[in-house]
Amino acid sequence: MPELPEVEVTRQGVSPFLIDNQVTDLIVRNPSLRWPVPEIAKQIVGQTIRNVRRRAKYLLIDTDAGTTIVHLGMSGSLRILPATTPVEKHDHIDLVLASGKALRFNDPRRFGAWLWCELPEQAHPLLAKLGPEPLTDAFNPAYLLQSLAYKKKAIKLCLMDNHIVVGVGNIYANEALFAAGIHPQAEAGKVDAERIEVLVAEVKQILAGAIKQGGTTLKDFTNAEGKPGYFAQKLHVYGRGGETCTQCGHLLSEIKLGQRATVFCSLCQQR
Repeated sequence: MPELPEVEVTRQGVSPFLIDNQVTDLIVRNPSLRWPVPEIAKQIVGQTIRNVRRRAKYLLIDTDAGTTIVHLGMSGSLRILPATTPVEKHDHIDLVLASGKALRFNDPRRFGAWLWCELPEQAHPLLAKLGPEPLTDAFNPAYLLQSLAYKKKAIKLCLMDNHIVVGVGNIYANEALFAAGIHPQAEAGKVDAERIEVLVAEVKQILAGAIKQGGTTLKDFTNAEGKPGYFAQKLHVYGRGGETCTQCGHLLSEIKLGQRATVFCSLCQQR
């Protein structure tokens, strides 16, 4: 699943082609995504795109009439192509621009989303209760410590809870906990302030590093120009269960936590 860095890289890739461009057509070939694609051509055609933002893993395409909310789902991707480019399998939506380009949405598993919001997007049900962005000052040690107080859940599950902080998906939760030396099953409310401070710093550093390097290379992700990211070779634990720890040489353990693969070093990461 594309995570926050992949979505941010996509935003950075498509923004220069969208902002200040007029929408001339919206072609929906298959409206059966995670939620049915609403009939929004009347609202968006003729509108000029004012901005392209990201909130959590959602891309927000702003016009004066409203905001298109895009989610890549499990396997979705966005590319900028000449509008006349032949359609391939799973090319479900084209946002056609006056420049002659099109923003094309491809999603083999059809678990992505294209939705429309005329209210301030903070009021949309998908966005209203989201926690702070991890790369902003609102996500800080004092905030996280307070949010985790008295929680008995595993720290990894809390880190992946979008009500606490958005966009820390499975890959980066694994990596941040390893970098901070915290066992993923540690009871969240019992992780001390010193280790919380380290964890917040590691989350920020790892996510910023992934964005800078183009997103993690996964089989389902390509950036807006069709090029894969370049971060996968720097993963220390994710996808490496049974291999040796890069710090101590001990074999990495792999378990299921919240139905997600969780890899850790039982020597380097303490409860």
